Amino acid sequence: MKLPNKIAIVTGASKGLGASFSKHLCEKDVTVYGIGRSESDLNRLSTEFGSRFIPVILDVSDRNAVENWFSETFNESKLPDILINNAGFGYVSKVEDTPPEVWDSMMAVNVTAVFDFTRLAVPFMKMNPETCHIINVASVAGLIGNPSLTAYNASKFAIRGFSDALMKEVRNDGIKVTCMFPGSIETSFFDQLEMKGSPNKLNPDEIARLVVFLLETSSNFLVDEITLRPLIPS
Repeated sequence: MKLPNKIAIVTGASKGLGASFSKHLCEKDVTVYGIGRSESDLNRLSTEFGSRFIPVILDVSDRNAVENWFSETFNESKLPDILINNAGFGYVSKVEDTPPEVWDSMMAVNVTAVFDFTRLAVPFMKMNPETCHIINVASVAGLIGNPSLTAYNASKFAIRGFSDALMKEVRNDGIKVTCMFPGSIETSFFDQLEMKGSPNKLNPDEIARLVVFLLETSSNFLVDEITLRPLIPS
């Protein structure tokens, strides 16, 4: 894919990995719709990244709001080329201590929102004469279970299954699907979890540069799954 003048949707764009994705895509002259809940963070990024970054204040778990935004933003003459489903959060707790409302919220953001953004983007992508690309950000927690991360593990395992099925479903429509499984990343994610993770965390800008590389591959080149880890975890 030749990135200049393409249109991308990035969820969870207000900080961390989503902000890095947005930055590197804007630097490639991609128009980025950065989805997030923090108006101040998104407006700050808009000032930093320039007019290519379009802040969208939106709760990804609000299905009606997401549907309305898609119908207001895209049409047959304005089609998305890239969707990066990045929004998500974690929670550390033994299963018997996990509040049901936390489970519901995590599934709404980590899983259902990925489904909603994808089901709404795919019909537009099928109209696109160019190859399109969906990237779902899972986690190494989608490959192996961890005690006290049962809810988070479940959500990320779900993304792996969804991505694998989706890839096989839409590949003949000229839509690539890549599922990423990053290890510990140097973001505020672990502050939310109140756990340290690896002391040698991955740099979000390096992951963003990898995403740019994946997007720029030729139309017949597909990386469907990719795992990213610190070389020395501890």
